[in-house]
Amino acid sequence: MNLVNTTAEAQKEDAPRARILTAAGELFYRHGIRAVGVEAIAQAARTNKMTLYRHFASKDELVAEYLRQAARGADVCWERFEKSYPGDPLAQLRAWLREMAGHVADSGERGCPLVNAAVELPEKSHPARRVIEDYKIAQRARLVGLCGEARLSEPELLADELNLLLEGARVTAQSVGIDGLGARLLRMGEAVIALHAPP
Repeated sequence: MNLVNTTAEAQKEDAPRARILTAAGELFYRHGIRAVGVEAIAQAARTNKMTLYRHFASKDELVAEYLRQAARGADVCWERFEKSYPGDPLAQLRAWLREMAGHVADSGERGCPLVNAAVELPEKSHPARRVIEDYKIAQRARLVGLCGEARLSEPELLADELNLLLEGARVTAQSVGIDGLGARLLRMGEAVIALHAPP
């Protein structure tokens, strides 16, 4: 078996799937999941509906995979914080807060794709719901873990406070605007962390 040819063939076979996911991700994020049909996705991916359905059994499955990709992107950020501040959970927590403040202050962003999807997809049976719930539970657990490792008091409460601040900032960015929002989120987040500092 020629390994080089096999690898090249596998990459060629995956190319339509990758294009479909990229196109779907951009369209879902910019316009909303419900507003985007498979025809528009296939067209943006330079393919056709038959090819789309060969890679994804349904639009719902495509949505779930799009959200899995978004969740993996968040995992990469956590890994980056850990590498940048090894053994320093408080610095990792603050790096996360700074990054989130940067996101809410970015006029090109439309918030968290998983939160946006949760609003659009209330049906508990939708395959994307499990992806959303697993991601949010994992993110909270990471925050609780960092807060505990940093010896901050009431790590579960602090994680919830930081999450609620972030989600509120995301909604504010979409409904009112981003003017000064990132700086305010950072200031409020730091104030909340300081309230949980050990005596």
